[in-house]
Amino acid sequence: MTFSSLTEWPVLSLILWLPFLGTLLCLLFRHSNFACRWLALLTTSSVLVLAIWLFVGLPAESGWLLREDYAWIPTFGIRYSLALDGISLLLVSLTAVLQVAAVLISWKQKEHPALFYALVLLLETGIIGVFLATDLILFYLFWELMLIPMLFLIGVWGHGNRVYAALKFFFFTLAGSLCMLLAIIGLYLIHGEQTGVYSFALESLLQTQLSPSVEMLLYVGFLLAFVVKVPLFPFHTWLPDAHTEAPAAGSVDLAGLLLKTGIYGLIRFAFPLFPHAAQQSLPVLAILALVGIFYAAWIAYVQTDVKRVVAYSSVAHMGFVILGLAAWNQLAWEGALLLMVNHGVTTGGLFILIAMLQDRTGSRDLRALGGMWKTLPFFSAFFLLFCLASLGLPGLSNFAGEILVLLGAFGRWPWLAALAAAGVVFSAAYMLRVVQGVLWGPLGQLCKIGDKDCLHEDLDRREWLLLIPLALLVIWLGIYPNPVLEPLRGPISLLLQGGGLP
Repeated sequence: MTFSSLTEWPVLSLILWLPFLGTLLCLLFRHSNFACRWLALLTTSSVLVLAIWLFVGLPAESGWLLREDYAWIPTFGIRYSLALDGISLLLVSLTAVLQVAAVLISWKQKEHPALFYALVLLLETGIIGVFLATDLILFYLFWELMLIPMLFLIGVWGHGNRVYAALKFFFFTLAGSLCMLLAIIGLYLIHGEQTGVYSFALESLLQTQLSPSVEMLLYVGFLLAFVVKVPLFPFHTWLPDAHTEAPAAGSVDLAGLLLKTGIYGLIRFAFPLFPHAAQQSLPVLAILALVGIFYAAWIAYVQTDVKRVVAYSSVAHMGFVILGLAAWNQLAWEGALLLMVNHGVTTGGLFILIAMLQDRTGSRDLRALGGMWKTLPFFSAFFLLFCLASLGLPGLSNFAGEILVLLGAFGRWPWLAALAAAGVVFSAAYMLRVVQGVLWGPLGQLCKIGDKDCLHEDLDRREWLLLIPLALLVIWLGIYPNPVLEPLRGPISLLLQGGGLP
């Protein structure tokens, strides 16, 4: 079967619903831990193979590369409408990579493993649905679907104060989502009154004529949902708690994927649907992004929990992404979306390594760790690589995105770009503090007196299999990011011109 003949089939539906099928099979074989574990890995690996095939086979063109559109609830103008362009292709590919990693890092899950893997797969369907849906009701359903598995992953399989963290995550994101739902309904009614055709299709709603006050009101409804999920300062307070208490797979999905759905929502829906209101909001978004970069860096520097350091670093990195979007030019947007992908790989890898560290020492406290470079040399090498990538070392993944954001932002707001560049120095400060506290210095007391012997627990085969591909991606995206930038250029150009779709 050739690639062209494959694309005649509903490939988008296949890649969307395959994880949901895996969810059902995990529940069906819930009494066999072995079967559920391998079902989860087989399902996520199949999605990854499909995503790689699409990434390699589809041309880097503007507009939609694949589409599926069917009537669903015609009485209310709701359609089952999926579409894939270069931006969504990259984000679906990132989802596929990180979900395989989420299953592998949870390979030894012992507490209700069938339900755990079923929720991980259900979460994958929700995330992919967000990146593919072009009907606003379908998008909203997938947007809400993401909340349910993440709520239970944190609340049931999390650590310490997990119920508080899960509920805080749920209510923050639900409040923003309800604002968006009201805005969607308002836009639907206005469009229907103007045209006589009631539709939730993005292509139709783009043609709606809005007064400035109504446009701003509806835009704020969408904006609140997306900036809470990003999260943009000051809507970020749910994130550190959720990361701290989440299991490893939950942290990987939160940082690597769920934050990206907020950025995607901005560029796919909020900005094109309300272009004038979006333009008026750009200075505010830029300033909030800049404040978030410095605030998150300062808070990260004083943390003693390694996981909270990386959580706050995500707030800072997403600040760079928002700053790039607020600059509103091709170079800055390319950098922002590249950084978004790079951050998913880098931060996902860091949370995986932190889970390995906690498994060996029983702690994430910098005051009790140290000396890993001598005792766990291979683990330490990977940890150092991902920390250096996170702080933006030239030649590693995050640097390319950050430098493009800064160059693009300098063209619009030189003084904001100069201040943001100083934020890179702060990120180096807190990440190097983590490196110092974990890898060097005297051997941590937990390794000396704990129940586990840290001296003889370097990486096993599963961990090698998990870390090597992510490390190669970090290096490849730092040295040669063009294969990722190429699919972005055409869609970004269309979006900057006013959200026009083919």
